[in-house]
Amino acid sequence: MSDLYPFENNFLELNQIKYHYLDEGQGDPVVMVHGNPSWSFYYRDLAKTLRDRYRVIVPDHIGCGLSDKPGDEDYSYTLKQRVDDLDALLEHLGVCERITLVVHDWGGMIGMAYASRYPERIARLVILNTGAFHLPEGKKFPLALKICRDTAVGAFLVQKLNMFALMAARVGCKRNPMSEALRGAYCAPYDTVADRIATLRFVQDIPLNPEDPGYDLITEVEEGLDRFADLPMTICWGMKDFVFDKHFLKEWQRRFPKAEVHAFDDCGHYILEDASDEVIPIIEQFLAANPLDQPAAASPDEKA
Repeated sequence: MSDLYPFENNFLELNQIKYHYLDEGQGDPVVMVHGNPSWSFYYRDLAKTLRDRYRVIVPDHIGCGLSDKPGDEDYSYTLKQRVDDLDALLEHLGVCERITLVVHDWGGMIGMAYASRYPERIARLVILNTGAFHLPEGKKFPLALKICRDTAVGAFLVQKLNMFALMAARVGCKRNPMSEALRGAYCAPYDTVADRIATLRFVQDIPLNPEDPGYDLITEVEEGLDRFADLPMTICWGMKDFVFDKHFLKEWQRRFPKAEVHAFDDCGHYILEDASDEVIPIIEQFLAANPLDQPAAASPDEKA
């Protein structure tokens, strides 16, 4: 695994729970937020590429990757808690300005909820097959997710048999299907029933109705997205994603008409795997083409 994931592991303790993150390189921060059933491994190649020019920060959500996997009695597996965790990490690291936010899957909702708390901290946005709003018009909630979210059979398949992680690794790439070794790396953190609690709780926490926990938070984030309309944004999208499909992309484009969009008709959900040789250079070029203003130099009085 070390050859695929050549990073130093860092941990922040939150209420006696170890929260794992990568913190590589120096410069303006690029914060990458993963989804479910993924982990920081998803961003490994992008992190390796950018760490010679930027400070790359990639957390593993609690219950995911190399972070601890506590039971329900010790941790609240909710959207708000995820945002609070990210907030605590960036505060701990002193990252509070000039942030480039890279988001995928559930990371879009978590990352953009953080951004909605601190819009002045966000400088650029990289959007990869994700959402930051309720189901778009014309999009039905997929039956497979509904079964996982709402039924005992689904819970059994997700937590007891690890089917959510196994199937995501199999169907998440279309152009370049994952090798057995790569699928194994994605699923490795979820090798026991107890270790799969977050995989299940993430699905169960999807807010679809006003009475669901997190629904109001999504509404709040959705209603504030126009604050980011003038920020540099690039969108890279696998069009064969069965969840974050053309309806989600259309909604991003409707809300952010200035965004540059790169759609990949033959790629699926894990766009950084499926088209890494194209997407990573696109992100590099986007960052280079949208440099951040240099911070003002401190005055002699401020230095004193």
